[in-house]
Amino acid sequence: MKNIDRRNWLKTVGLTGSFALLGGFESMALNFPSPSSVANSPILLNANENPYGPSERVRKILSNSFDEACRYPFRSLSALVEMIALKEGVTKDHIVITGGSTEGLKAAGLVYGIGGGEIISADPTFQAMLSYAETFKAKVHRVPLNENMEHDLPAMSKKINKNTRLIFICNPNNPTGTLLNKKSLLDFCKSHDSSAVIFSDEAYYDFITEPEYPSMVELVKEDRNIIVSKTFSKVYGMAGLRIGYLIAKPEIARNLKSAVMANTNILAIEAAKEALKDDEFYKFSVMRNLEAKGLIYQHLDDLGLEYIKSHTNFVFFKTGRPIQTVIDDMQKHNVLIGRPFPPLNNWARISTGRLEDMAAFGNALKQVMG
Repeated sequence: MKNIDRRNWLKTVGLTGSFALLGGFESMALNFPSPSSVANSPILLNANENPYGPSERVRKILSNSFDEACRYPFRSLSALVEMIALKEGVTKDHIVITGGSTEGLKAAGLVYGIGGGEIISADPTFQAMLSYAETFKAKVHRVPLNENMEHDLPAMSKKINKNTRLIFICNPNNPTGTLLNKKSLLDFCKSHDSSAVIFSDEAYYDFITEPEYPSMVELVKEDRNIIVSKTFSKVYGMAGLRIGYLIAKPEIARNLKSAVMANTNILAIEAAKEALKDDEFYKFSVMRNLEAKGLIYQHLDDLGLEYIKSHTNFVFFKTGRPIQTVIDDMQKHNVLIGRPFPPLNNWARISTGRLEDMAAFGNALKQVMG
């Protein structure tokens, strides 16, 4: 699905309102199977996974692709690169396929952090790039979020100096689920990409319900020093298959490609190609995610707990007590929730799940927090 198609779809179904507006798609949702859980297995609300994927179409392709597993993936990879380039509106030399978007984050952390390169980031945010870069002697400036739990772009800009090589922006942010004002983000990128490369992690971009919200790929098309990462792990439900990609101007893409170590495999490639064609599952995932978030909000409202409206497939809420104790208590009720995110040690991250998972979460939360 091209981004412009996604925007038009969001406008058509009115997803910029609340999840209550989703009733028109209920009949479509019934056409998709709901995976059954294994008896007594824990309810996994801790890793921001899509519990409905991969789609039936992707599963069929996976089954039919085993005969190709004896082949190296180069030929199939070229076809996927062409599909992604068409989807993103760039040429093939802008695309770097990675073993999950985390591999792309680490590759950038290596390229720009090795030997003492300086990286600027919000805090807290997704740490994969930052911690990896630090193992190669990078210096990371972690800038606290502002009072709205958003990237403090003015404060981040003040950290830029002659040694700054990369600025990392996770948008929407993990773990807070916040989304930057689009004008502020665009202005920031255009003002500072001449001083340092800006990395926009868009793992959760597909869950944004503002039809006109831009991907920073639009700035890549302007030949700016921007890197964008995307993944098949979230909306497409393929976290276990490990495939993602980076978009950057060719010069930057070549440098990143040289640092990629965890090449993906032919099954993941074939699955990704089919996932890009499966618009119905894409829409289903977005819809079910909104419905699940609505249920989480309802449970939190019932208990009077503070939370942040999310633009992702998880919700960040204030526990009012040490998060590790909440994690332990929820696990006693067979519900796994997100790990601690220092320094916000009295906040919890809850991933969306199937509707029955949301009911179990609500029951457990009432006993733990009620």
